[in-house]
Formats: sequence, structure tokens, C-alpha cells
Amino acid sequence: MTSIFKLAASYIKMDEKKDYEIMLRSVQMRLYAMSKRQFVLVFFVFFLCFGITVLIGVAGPPITVATQQNASSLIPKPANMKTGPFILKSTPLSTFNQQLWITSVVVTDNNGGGAFSQPFEVGIRIRGMLEENKSQLVYTHEVHNRTRTLHCVKECKEQIFLHLGYLDFSSYIVTIQFYGLENMKINIKDIKFYFKSFNPTFTQLEIWFRFVFLVLTFLATCLFAHSLRKFSMRDWSIEQKWMSVLLPLLLLYNDPIFPMTFLVDSWVPGMFDALFQASFLCALLLFWLCIYHGVRQNDRHFTSFYLPKLIIVGILWITSVTLASWEEYNELQDPTYNYRLDTGNFIGFKVFFFVIGGLYLLYLIYLLVRAYAELRSMPYFDLRLKFTTALMVIVLAISIAIMVLRFGEGMLEDNFVADLSTRYANSAEFLSFYGLLNFYLYTMAFVYSPSKNAVYESHFKDNPALSMLNDSDDDIVYGSDHEETSALTRITSKYDSDEELR
Repeated sequence: MTSIFKLAASYIKMDEKKDYEIMLRSVQMRLYAMSKRQFVLVFFVFFLCFGITVLIGVAGPPITVATQQNASSLIPKPANMKTGPFILKSTPLSTFNQQLWITSVVVTDNNGGGAFSQPFEVGIRIRGMLEENKSQLVYTHEVHNRTRTLHCVKECKEQIFLHLGYLDFSSYIVTIQFYGLENMKINIKDIKFYFKSFNPTFTQLEIWFRFVFLVLTFLATCLFAHSLRKFSMRDWSIEQKWMSVLLPLLLLYNDPIFPMTFLVDSWVPGMFDALFQASFLCALLLFWLCIYHGVRQNDRHFTSFYLPKLIIVGILWITSVTLASWEEYNELQDPTYNYRLDTGNFIGFKVFFFVIGGLYLLYLIYLLVRAYAELRSMPYFDLRLKFTTALMVIVLAISIAIMVLRFGEGMLEDNFVADLSTRYANSAEFLSFYGLLNFYLYTMAFVYSPSKNAVYESHFKDNPALSMLNDSDDDIVYGSDHEETSALTRITSKYDSDEELR
């Protein structure tokens, strides 16, 4: 055994002494001291907490509520079913309804006929109700005109006529008129109009769970920072450094200013919510790249190490924020705006987003393969890679499964911007996404926090050269390493003495 230690020490070159000393000082993580039973318990608790949130979501209320008004039952009745005007009055709304959509389904007498399409124009005037039965124009334009196309067999495909991102009034009167359907050969039997908004009961559920996750994240952040208070930041491992960044961003992801949405009649809180979510998700993507590259490299210069990753992830962040703000800006100017009307720009953004996303995925796979090829024979590094990869694969698999169940084949279609179809379909989806990401960060914060005896040990475990001395993961991680620690301490002292003589 002594000869093996001497052989390993001889491999440490003079020009590698700096990296060696940095890795020697690295804070020992709880990951190294955990037994197999504790690993199983960690994953069990993760799935248990995630499962509880999903069950609460399944039993939770529907996300949206819809009120139907048929054109044939309106008072006053429309002069012509093909032209209108259709005067619609919404039900009483509160800030807990958050947003408002108006959609329609046209019912024709096309019995047994084939599918057909018919372009037409829609004129919409929106008035908000004040006290004493007075109304006020919501926007400066008297009438908003938009071009739509009916896609029909017997019932036509649902059309979204307008979307209000926040509610200024307790109720609205909307006047809708069609142009260009007068000469259509197929008769319109009826038109089903729907007022759709968020369910106030779901809004209360969302407020409570965001608050609970916000408090849990704050506690996790404080505990993690407290556990590292005795160690210099330069001695933190790359995982610990990233946890100190991701946990505060998770606080923003849970949106501490979310209640302002119901106190202020403004689009600003909603815009900040989208900005916080995009920032956290992109930081998580950057974390995965840095982990698989940084775990095998200590010389992490900004230009060579961080800049390429920041460019790729930064482009994804800019694209996602631009898409959200672009939609928000246009809807503020015109609530009848629909991103499908600006098809050229939208398709360009979509193609650009998927190209950059594909480059990110290829880069991540490359770094993952390189990390496993170089470090799979080093027990401690192999353990870090296995844990990080296992947890990442679980999170990605669950996220993809939820997206596939939500969108199916339409996941790649033109519906991933701010549209009613892109909202969560039910409470289970909302709690699944939020719970998954929160519990993922909590699990990593626990496993990457310093072990109880980290202060008293020489932290040789982050040294790849010395990691090669170990026979297996089981011998070191799940057994006693007192003998190896003592031997390595003697080798380190001898190595430093030889350097002084030189």
C-alpha cells in the first residue's frame, strides 16, 4: 500500500501544485459521508414530497372557469347571425380572476358537408363598467379590427378574440361585429361565446403554495449558508458555489412580489414573474453545463470556461424574455392581438429558439460524456457524477412527461407563447412543475452541504490524483477512511518538505 501512495505522489507535477492545493482544501460534502441506505432515503423523501404535491393538485380546483353566452339568447338580439353586432356582458370579476379571455365557437348547418375555411374580420369594442351603470372605454381605440379565419366542419375551431392581461374593472361590456361573412353559403345556426378567467379558488391555492415554497426556500437558503459559514469561499466545491446562486434565484422563481398582482392594477408584477422564471430556468441550464465541465477542471477562467456557456444560455434567456415581453407589449396596445397574426416574426423566433436549444443539448451531452470518460475510475468524482446525473435525469424525465401529457403533438406547434392553450390545464400540472423544481433544489442543497466532521478532516476527496488510490466507491464512501486519510496526510507533508528542499 505504501508503494502505491508513493507512486501516486510522484504523479503530482510541479506545475500542478496549485490545482492540487486548491482541491486539497475543498470542503467535504455530505455526499461523501452518506451510506447506501441514506442515498435511498434521500430519493425516497424526494419522490414522497413530489407525490404529495401531485395528489394535492389532482384534488385541487380547475384552473379556469368559463361562462357561456349563446348569440341566439343575447339581449338585445343580433340583427344578423353572420354580422352581429353581439353585445356581451361579463359576469362580475375580481382581482382573483387575474385575466380574461373571450373565445367563440361558430355552429353551422353544414350537415354532412366537407371542411371549409372562410376568412373574415372582427371588430371589437371593450368598455369597463363603472359605478351607477356608467361605462368607460378600456383602450383609446374605439374599435379594434383583426382578421380571423374560420376552420369549420359543422362546428368551427375555437377562436380567441381578446385577452386582458390584468383586470381594471369589475365587469366588461364587449361589442363584437363580423365583416366578410355575409356572402358565406353556409348558414350560421348559433355562436357560442365564452368568458374565461382564472378560477378564484385556484388563485387562492396558487398564493398559498407559492408562499409555502417561498418560506421553505428561504429556510433552505439560510441553513445552507449557515452550514458553510466556517469555510472560506475559495474552499467551496463547485456544487456548493452554484447552490449559493441557485437558491436565491429559486426565491425569485417563487415570486415574493406575486401578491402585488392583486393589489396593483398593472402589468408590471406579471412581467416580473415571467422574468424571474426565465432567469431561474436559464441559471439551472447554466449550472448543468458548468458542473459537468468544472468537476474535471480547476482552471476556470472566465473567457475560456464561462463565456461560451453564458453565450448559449444567455441567448435562450434573451429569446424567452423577448417572446414574453413582445406578447405582453402588443396585448397592452391591443387586447385583440394574437401572436399567430405576426407569423413571420414568430416562426423566426421559434426556429432560432430551437436551434440554440439543440446546440445547448449537444454541448451538454459532450461535456457529460467527457466527464464520465475521464473521471469514471475515480471513486469520489464518479459518485458526484452519478448523483448529479441521476437527479437531473429524473427532473428532465418528469418535466418532459408533463409537457407531453399537456400538449402532445402540439408541443412543437405555434402555441408556446402567451395563449390560453399554454396555461396549466389543471392544478396538478401547476403543483407538479413548482414542486419538482423546489424539491430538486432542496435535495441538492442537503446533499452538497458540508458533512458534520468536514472541519476536522483533510479534504483530499476533491483531488483526482489521490482519488485514483481508492479501490472502489463502497470501500471509501460506505466504509472507514481513517487509515487512508492518515496516509495521505503523511504523503502531503513529505511532498511539501521535498519542495522546500528544492
